[in-house]
Amino acid sequence: MSELNLITCIVQRGKADRVVKDAIKSGAEGATVFYARGTGVRQKLGFWGKIITPEKEVILIITKKEDTDTVFEAIIKSGKLDKPGQGFAFVHSVDRAVGFLTQK
Repeated sequence: MSELNLITCIVQRGKADRVVKDAIKSGAEGATVFYARGTGVRQKLGFWGKIITPEKEVILIITKKEDTDTVFEAIIKSGKLDKPGQGFAFVHSVDRAVGFLTQK
């Protein structure tokens, strides 16, 4: 099996479907989405922190190493992650995995 990466992306609630759709168009084979609640930034901002919604969606996407950059760029564009307050994404190397199906 080729080397794999895990892309983790955290976006505001309600935005994950569009991000996943665009990731799949760019070569991702699928994604897992779950709900989370952010904490920390809101508390540090005091009154102004009330405008930040704590509800988030977390997207996990396993990609082949050669597809990672393309999928990651699609996620940034789709989620508008280059703009402050829209979310963030990061990539991890995957040392071992089982169950990852590739299309032949």
